[in-house]
Amino acid sequence: MGTISRSWSFKKIFAIVFVVFAISGEFVAGYYRPSPWRYAHATFYGDETGSETMGGACGYGNLFNSGYGLDTAALSTTLFKDGYGCGQCFQIVCVNSKHCNYGRPSTVVTATNLCPPNWYQDSNNGGWCNPPRTHFDMAKPAFMKLAYWRAGIIPVAYRRVPCKRSGGMRFQFQGNAYWLLVFVMNVGGAGDIKSMAVKGSRTNWISMSHNWGASYQAFSTLYGQSLSFRVTSYTTGETVYAWNVAPANWNAGKTYNSGANFR
Repeated sequence: MGTISRSWSFKKIFAIVFVVFAISGEFVAGYYRPSPWRYAHATFYGDETGSETMGGACGYGNLFNSGYGLDTAALSTTLFKDGYGCGQCFQIVCVNSKHCNYGRPSTVVTATNLCPPNWYQDSNNGGWCNPPRTHFDMAKPAFMKLAYWRAGIIPVAYRRVPCKRSGGMRFQFQGNAYWLLVFVMNVGGAGDIKSMAVKGSRTNWISMSHNWGASYQAFSTLYGQSLSFRVTSYTTGETVYAWNVAPANWNAGKTYNSGANFR
């Protein structure tokens, strides 16, 4: 597998000053870059319809409505990182298996769920998602892009890649007038979130705490105010401001689109 090629021109050397290296990828001059290739294994869950993949530990709900479709995967605990892995994108290739599809095509999936440990089974015989294993439990249609489904489990090469999203981040509201719970979807760049803050039209910035998956909460009276959000990436540390996302008459249960996103 290849890595990112670099030439040692003055322009490239200058750019390296601005590189922030992360465990699973790179952030270069405002753009997320693919990580090196690593090795893991992959299985699948559900059937060809993907109905069993809806919902999930990240809280994205109906994955068609959320824009993720069936190119998704549940991550083992090591990759899931208590929900901070939600939204990350991975390019996966089947390797070293007679079940790999011809030409060994790759596919890109978004992390939308947790593959929990199974402590009743050995990590090499059924407990595929037991720590410290890195493992992808893919939606069956995504798995079938890589290999024959009867294989059950396949060795794969994978790398983090930029999440290519159309439009801005989407903020789905839950809660009530005194407790705002926000699920963040369609996140570009590294795809993940480390922290958030909300600003009402009559307040300063209010830090939001991580609830679960890709959701953040604020225990504040914010109804009747237009709302803006400050979102920081878990992988890169970059911060993006989404101004005036929701109008003053916002309601729980609705999703509000922004024009802001990571690259």
